[in-house]
Amino acid sequence: MKKEKKQKTEKKSTGPAMKKGISKSVKDKRTLNPAAVLRKKYERGAGPALKGITDKKLKGQLTVKEKLYGEAAITAAQTEQWLLPSEGGYLEAEGLEQTQHFTQETIVKEVDITSARKAFDLQLQDLGPYTLDYNNNGKYLVIGGRKGHLAIMDWKQSKLITELQVMETVRDVKFLHNELFFAVAQKKYVYIYDKQGVEVHCLRDHISPLKLEFLPHHFLLASTDKAGILRYQDTSTGQMLSHMRTHLGRCGVLRMNPYNSVVGLGHNNGTVTMWSPNMPNPLVSMLCHKGPVTAIAYDTEGRQMATSGIDGKVKIWDVRKFSPLHFYFAPTAARSLDISQKGLLAVSSGSGVQIWRDALTAKQSKPYMAHRVSKGSQVQDLAFCPYEDVLAIGHGNGISSILVPGAGEPNFDSFVSNPYESLKQRREGEVHKLLDKLQPEMIVLDPEQIGAVQRSASENQLSKDMLAKEANDAIAEKLGLKVKEKKKTKGRNKSSKRVRRKDSNIVTVKRALIAEQLKADRKAQGKEAAPSAVLPRALERFKR
Repeated sequence: MKKEKKQKTEKKSTGPAMKKGISKSVKDKRTLNPAAVLRKKYERGAGPALKGITDKKLKGQLTVKEKLYGEAAITAAQTEQWLLPSEGGYLEAEGLEQTQHFTQETIVKEVDITSARKAFDLQLQDLGPYTLDYNNNGKYLVIGGRKGHLAIMDWKQSKLITELQVMETVRDVKFLHNELFFAVAQKKYVYIYDKQGVEVHCLRDHISPLKLEFLPHHFLLASTDKAGILRYQDTSTGQMLSHMRTHLGRCGVLRMNPYNSVVGLGHNNGTVTMWSPNMPNPLVSMLCHKGPVTAIAYDTEGRQMATSGIDGKVKIWDVRKFSPLHFYFAPTAARSLDISQKGLLAVSSGSGVQIWRDALTAKQSKPYMAHRVSKGSQVQDLAFCPYEDVLAIGHGNGISSILVPGAGEPNFDSFVSNPYESLKQRREGEVHKLLDKLQPEMIVLDPEQIGAVQRSASENQLSKDMLAKEANDAIAEKLGLKVKEKKKTKGRNKSSKRVRRKDSNIVTVKRALIAEQLKADRKAQGKEAAPSAVLPRALERFKR
């Protein structure tokens, strides 16, 4: 009997312990739930302490608000979990390791087979150096060698679509609105080819082009040449919109800001100018380097700009304020720059490529990754692939594709660009783009001004004066200077007014004569006005 009692007591004692263990495991599962983690991301912090509130009405209002905040956080977490199922990853080092020392061989060994196939090298030694460009969804790659070699490939499937030799110098290549057409800056003119390599157009207005850029929302092709002339041409109608002279000599640096479609040009005097087809003069002119500008790159949101120059510096600029944030030193003068969808900055110097993480928001002490192409080859062009963790490098011995974890956007919007689109979807997308085409007049520095209320010139001047005053006061406070506000007397303190006041205090004979003359004139005026006040006889009885 005693043994049975002991067993019963043991059973009773083990029950609560089991329950505690189960509750702990459930809590652990809840914390590991991705929806719960996402919910914490959208929560608004700890709520107010409701126990200490005596006002019932206020307590009820706060309770309802906290409930609504919780429901909103759950809805936002569920929406992100459904619409953004994939998450981007980065390289992580253990111990004393550094990610910049990881080679492509070690990265390829650790990834899956499909990702490993995205890293390759094409040795084309006799036809380089190469420039390259991806289409908007990142499925196709066009390459152009300096000695006339052109090719389009479906690089994910390692499939060559078309290849041709134009027997002429090729300086730049650029896809148009989709992969069916691409523009080539050749020795004399700009040529447009289709997907099969057939020449479709010869744009003879673009003479001796050096660099090309395509504005997808406006269907505009922009080019710069040896004479420093910027030209815009509408690819949907063939109309030549404008050509502007920069008056700054040869210009081989051209890049578009994806936020407002304003193009930036880099010049030999170290300035970067921003242009719109609506204005004959630059919208903005910035002195960025002490020497020629070699490359420009914008981030996807159009807030930061990266520039490089012969002085060996890579500078980061805030485009909203046109002010420098910080700068880096490259081993040699950087020849090409590019910024990925997730904000990684790629810098080419000589035969090496450095990739910087979070380099736009804060200054970093060391690069995220580094890669070096074949010995004796100079890097000519860089391009991040959209929606892929891949960086394409064009150099003197061919092209290289390397894996850069965390470079591309992991989730794509099929209405914007679909990497898996069918033939029907491509046709419908082309029609939609033409229907949604924006006019060139919409290209301005601040697109939010379109549709806003236009203020008068005086209001704009007042706002500018206020901003200038605030900036001057802030600078004076930093320097420790006291700002003395000047008393404005609306012209009373002018030098001529002060002289007149001094003269009026001097009593002279002439002043007395003038005073007597004024009195006599006033009396005469009063006597002359008196008869006019006499009433007719018929109205004299109403006189008071």
